[in-house]
Amino acid sequence: MEIPLLSTAYLPPVEYISILAKHTVVEVETQEHFVKQTYRNRAVILSANGPLALIIPLKKGKNNNQLITEVEIDYSSNWQTAHWRSIASAYGGSAYYEHYADYFSPFYTKRYQFLFEFNAHLLNQLLVLFKLKCDVKYTDSFIPLSKVDNDYRYTISPKVKSNFQPKPYRQVFSEKFGFVPEMSSLDLLFNVGNRSVEFLQQS
Repeated sequence: MEIPLLSTAYLPPVEYISILAKHTVVEVETQEHFVKQTYRNRAVILSANGPLALIIPLKKGKNNNQLITEVEIDYSSNWQTAHWRSIASAYGGSAYYEHYADYFSPFYTKRYQFLFEFNAHLLNQLLVLFKLKCDVKYTDSFIPLSKVDNDYRYTISPKVKSNFQPKPYRQVFSEKFGFVPEMSSLDLLFNVGNRSVEFLQQS
């Protein structure tokens, strides 16, 4: 089976994590140029008002011409506090928020210079909490499109309609919205906890 190829992602969606749950090895692209309006620097959580995008601000410049590993986070606004408050507000009433919150809160006080490094550390934490034994490797050269069948770098995107069908689970605001797919993997973890792998493998 060909190794899946993924982009870096901030608190990636359930579809992204489901790929890690179904493979022993994946590769994350390090040699692409930054792509705007993607999960590379945004996550979508389910708030009391519906889906909410959390976007990491980046330092100004020609980001589209920068290697993804060279893109720097902009701390001129207090986005860390804003993101953590939004997460706490959205999931404070979830079944497993108290169990997992302390694993994520340090990411919203420590300052990482580079987006890629921040995402990689967060992904490692997610692998541990989801209890996934997937080996995440990093590319050393750019892999052209169409060279890999399992290429998800540009298809797992808020701009692309996904064919992924997650197994529904109870969300904090299910009575208000019904089941809302395509949320951050944080949504699954806080709502389902140690049964998350079962939902990932059945999606």
